[in-house]
Amino acid sequence: MELKEAIWKRKTSNNAFLEKEVSLEHIQEIILAANRAPSHFNSQPWDFIIITDPQFREKIGKIAGFSMEKLMEKGEFFERYRRYFRFSKEEINDFKSGIYIDKIPFLLQPFVKFLTGENGKSVLNFFGVPKILGKDAERIVSTSPLLLGLLLKKEEYKPWQKSGIYSLISMGAALQNIWLTATSLGMGLQFVSTPMEIDSEWKKITELLKVPDSHELMAVYRLGYSNDSIKRNTIDWVSDERKTIEDLISWNYFGNKMK
Repeated sequence: MELKEAIWKRKTSNNAFLEKEVSLEHIQEIILAANRAPSHFNSQPWDFIIITDPQFREKIGKIAGFSMEKLMEKGEFFERYRRYFRFSKEEINDFKSGIYIDKIPFLLQPFVKFLTGENGKSVLNFFGVPKILGKDAERIVSTSPLLLGLLLKKEEYKPWQKSGIYSLISMGAALQNIWLTATSLGMGLQFVSTPMEIDSEWKKITELLKVPDSHELMAVYRLGYSNDSIKRNTIDWVSDERKTIEDLISWNYFGNKMK
């Protein structure tokens, strides 16, 4: 696959992957691509943990599912990120950003308009949405053939110094290399984000992976081979919408748009 094609095909994989082990050759190709990313003074501030053991994946899956359910039950997750949620084609077309929640259980569809109001959390809990999302999160994480932990070395990652910013930029470049390489190999990725929203749950993953004091666990991703025929989650979304080049560019100074 050419680079341009991989860029355009890259997307977040919300659903399960094929029940197929990721080959060692592909793992090596992905990590070597990550390490070709630019880093300040060629510091290469990253390390990676490849998680293939089913018991480890199951434990992380349970943590991910529990975190998702609790965040949705309390309403924190929904309130924090509501500005990114779109519930209609008109809304996603107007914003040209965010995620379009296009797959919603039939019984919940008439109540979607209430989700943005004061009773939004109550509606979600009444229809059992937290449990649905938690169950799906646990399943897709646990059954992913590979989980990938991204770590930064604390000697480089110092958030209060410029090196901290440089390290984050480097990690982003490494992640993009991972994502594009995986896409070219017919694989998908998804950020296992919800445990990071609850400190105690993220600590469990950090301890499970035996992350040393010299490193900071920055993120966990799930990887696997994709197939469009795989059944979608009970509640699912797409994030294909993008802003136009006219929306993105100012010429010479901010706000100066091409006539």
